[in-house]
Amino acid sequence: MAGVIWIVALVLVTFSVSYVAYGRYLSQFVGLDDSRETPAHKYQDGQEYVPAKKPVLLGHHYSSIAGGAPVVGPITAALVWGWVPAVLWVAIGNPLLGAVHDFVSLSSSLRHEGKSIGYIIGEYVGERGKDMLLWFAFLLTILVVAVFALVIGVVLNAYPSAATASLLYVTLAFVFGVWLYQLNLPFSVGTVVFVGGVFASVWVGIQYPLAIVPGDYPAGTTVLFESTPFFVPSLLGSANIGAWVLVMLVYGAAASILPVWMLLQPRDYLSSFLLYAGVGGSLLAVIVGTLITGMGTDAVHPETGAQLTLDITTGAWYGFLGQGGPLAEMLPLMPLFPLLFLTIACGTISGFHSLVSSGTTAKQLNKETDARLIGYGGMLAEGLLAAVALCAVTVVAIPASSGGIGLALPNFATGGGAILTALGIPFEFAAPFMALVLASFLLTSMDTAVRLGRYMLEEIVGTPETPVEEYAANRYVNTSIIAVVAFFLLGSGRWEDLWTLFGGANQLLASLALLTGTVWLANWSESKQLISTGGPMALMGFITVIGLTWTGLYQILGGRLLGITADAETTLLGQASAVVQIAIIAVLIGLALSLFKIGYDNMRTARRTGDGVAADAISDDD
Repeated sequence: MAGVIWIVALVLVTFSVSYVAYGRYLSQFVGLDDSRETPAHKYQDGQEYVPAKKPVLLGHHYSSIAGGAPVVGPITAALVWGWVPAVLWVAIGNPLLGAVHDFVSLSSSLRHEGKSIGYIIGEYVGERGKDMLLWFAFLLTILVVAVFALVIGVVLNAYPSAATASLLYVTLAFVFGVWLYQLNLPFSVGTVVFVGGVFASVWVGIQYPLAIVPGDYPAGTTVLFESTPFFVPSLLGSANIGAWVLVMLVYGAAASILPVWMLLQPRDYLSSFLLYAGVGGSLLAVIVGTLITGMGTDAVHPETGAQLTLDITTGAWYGFLGQGGPLAEMLPLMPLFPLLFLTIACGTISGFHSLVSSGTTAKQLNKETDARLIGYGGMLAEGLLAAVALCAVTVVAIPASSGGIGLALPNFATGGGAILTALGIPFEFAAPFMALVLASFLLTSMDTAVRLGRYMLEEIVGTPETPVEEYAANRYVNTSIIAVVAFFLLGSGRWEDLWTLFGGANQLLASLALLTGTVWLANWSESKQLISTGGPMALMGFITVIGLTWTGLYQILGGRLLGITADAETTLLGQASAVVQIAIIAVLIGLALSLFKIGYDNMRTARRTGDGVAADAISDDD
């Protein structure tokens, strides 16, 4: 029987070769030069533009981009189509598509004063294209905030120990920010002290788990309220999940307003050690366990009680439609093309990363050459998270009664915890630790999304000229708008609906970000090759449009509305939700196709004339 070591070996080899060879080529291709002044130095303001040491910024960037999708997506794909197509798409697609996407998004923002991809494309195709892309990105950030806040609530509800640890490390991060930027105390000493505090918080969390409202929790859990307050909604059947979602939305809004030195930079730097330990420790445990130790004897399957090993227990291939897999009866027909690519999503390529790269990371880059490690290397690191998720699910293979986070959480925490026992870590500690790792990824991505949404809305407004625009440009107002809209999305929608919208919008934005990079390169020089960005752009654009069309026509129209391919919705709210989803899919596809047309016209003009096209050179009639 094959072992998970083969998954790890394939990913490590392809990623290492790609970083050394292709990453170096791309760095030379865009002309990274440390003699240029980066936006972080040129516009340093102590609020948004703050130069950061490379390890600090890598920690922030990695923590921000690595959310729940590279865990949920690969786990679902492995149980639908088999682990072989899942691992191949991660191992090959990540360095050729996703890492290129992140690197080019960061590099192009560096050359445009740290501005977003919406601003960049506006420089070449005019205000119409800029506004379309900014609105697209703004709506995506709201979906990200809603989905990730919900997943955090699920994780903290299932593992109250992770809730305590999460609150402690946020507090430690705030103090670390004061240590570094206000007291000017030594960075290396602070790293040792506060990183040690983060890992100690894991032990404290296990000893003193925390919940907000009454529920079914492990013995010894501290519950803050004796009864559920009237304003706390029940989400996914749990008031505690709803309570944590409210806390996370308030936290995300507050974190997005504070200066980056106060919480964002130190929190992400500290949490990155937790994330490196979870991802790196799991990969090391697979190698050590396979060659030397094996799994710990306390690592047993939670349902069967059988001893777990590092052998792959799931199928390599369940068929093109996934009808041979364990989830066949609970899911509609899911053709591998195009749905595999949309399901795995962020483990291979993610449009949200372009918002992080061009929204916060570019404003903090200390030297241009740091972009290779942080942009290209950061995405490879997210691919390693996807590989760990695949290892976890193939080891334990817990089929849940429903997909999404209900499927991902037990497989990632339990499977990942079982793998860590190969390093001698007790299983009762390792599983909650992996739950905390997942919560950390989600937490940092969620509050970064709120900040990015604020940037998007401020760029859409531009210079306020009316009282309404002044309110929209106010950081307190627009942050509140994002949090409130995200909350109402959660209160009125289903998990499946939100995930479908998030996945489709996210992958389509990835293609549009690659379009932005391709337009930038085409206007830079007529001799620049456009294959590195244009190829992935065309591939992801085609896949995503086909995937959204399948979802809209087969799953929603044919199933939920007409009852042909699945049981139809019987409630008015459910039917209205289905209609709205179809409308959103149509809008997403329409916006994307329009932007592709505008971008193609610009590139054709730039190549024909040999000169870059200035902003608004292409009229709105083109």
